Amino acid sequence: MLVQSAREAHTTMQRRWYYTWLVTAAVAISYFDRQTLPVAIAAIQRTIPLSNEQFSWLQTGFLLTYAAMYVFGGRLLDTLGTRRGFLLIMVWWSLACMLHSAATGFALLLFARVLLGAGEGGGFPAATRVVAEWMAPAERSTAMGVINAGTAVGSVLAPPLIGLVLLHSSWRFVFLYAGASGLAWVLLWATTYRPSATTLSTNLLTPTSPAPQLSWTRVLRLRNVQAFVFAKFMSDSAWYFLLFWLPKYLYDARGFDIKSVSSYAWIPYAASGIGSFLGGWFSSILIRRGFSLDFARKFALGCCAVAMPAVMLVTFTPVSLALALFSVAFFAQQAWSGLIMTLPADVFPLRLVGTVAGLIGFGGAIGGAIFGVVAGFLLDHGFTYRILFFLVGSFHLIGFTVILLFAGVIQPLRTPSLREPEPAV
Repeated sequence: MLVQSAREAHTTMQRRWYYTWLVTAAVAISYFDRQTLPVAIAAIQRTIPLSNEQFSWLQTGFLLTYAAMYVFGGRLLDTLGTRRGFLLIMVWWSLACMLHSAATGFALLLFARVLLGAGEGGGFPAATRVVAEWMAPAERSTAMGVINAGTAVGSVLAPPLIGLVLLHSSWRFVFLYAGASGLAWVLLWATTYRPSATTLSTNLLTPTSPAPQLSWTRVLRLRNVQAFVFAKFMSDSAWYFLLFWLPKYLYDARGFDIKSVSSYAWIPYAASGIGSFLGGWFSSILIRRGFSLDFARKFALGCCAVAMPAVMLVTFTPVSLALALFSVAFFAQQAWSGLIMTLPADVFPLRLVGTVAGLIGFGGAIGGAIFGVVAGFLLDHGFTYRILFFLVGSFHLIGFTVILLFAGVIQPLRTPSLREPEPAV
């Protein structure tokens, strides 16, 4: 009997981490897909001329539908379940990525970008649901850190692989190959993923009590949700600028060509992957050593926030040191990102995890969309990258301050907390 129980526990543990790595692969594909345009932009501009403002609108179009799908995708996942919802989302964004290859002008490129954002916005709400379904609280930030490291895997692979395709073929094949990889993942997901028979998200007075399905407006009235959404708004304003504009900055301000970007632009993205894992691991270690969930999450987030101002020094340094400073910022940002997307699973019952994660991601994507337009406008009207790096270096500190002041204690909400109205901030 004991041997059988031990064997079942071992099988369950293997399954948990298999699903974690499977979702990590999906996130890697997602970030590879969204990096296709920034990395290939120099080649694309030979066919489709684009100004800085048009380039910023391509990113903004992606982020606006990405933000919308974060909200609706989270709700969709809470309705359809993780398996069917993630499958639908992945098919959509893979086909949208392939559509970029047919673009002959700015309008069709923007349309394809909008469709890509509409699909990819459901990725992290789905990932958060997988973590909530399968992982115990002490494992969640580690699992989310591993999943978030997929952002770095995709981003690290993008410059050299896309560069290789560009050196030997048309930029259109970049999008076809990227979309095909997503469709291959869909087959693996459809044949192997199954929901957990016993959910591990027990953030209620009794694990068997049903959680109320609250409206978006009711969830948004919760003070901690408002704080999480605002913090993500600020941090992702910085992240999406760094993510989408780093290759262009290297092209425009540092004189890089496609070969140079392929050789060196992956370094900060590699650092982001290390940060994704170590941020979650560090927070999990704190919990295992007896610190409260609240302290473990907030202390780790604070460490990330104080490292971000390193990016303010980029324009004052030679390119080798600039890449090192970018690496520090990318490391800290993705450690932060994995931690903040773990919070819905820490605080809310499973039936609300997708909705809350979606709202948090919506705030982040809207921040990225707004600041992306601001960045393009400023660069086309006489401002330099120096002022932009100064701004993005301060955003995480502002977001962390709001979490400290308004998020309250990071701990599972009880059923009465979800039923009693809370005052808005």
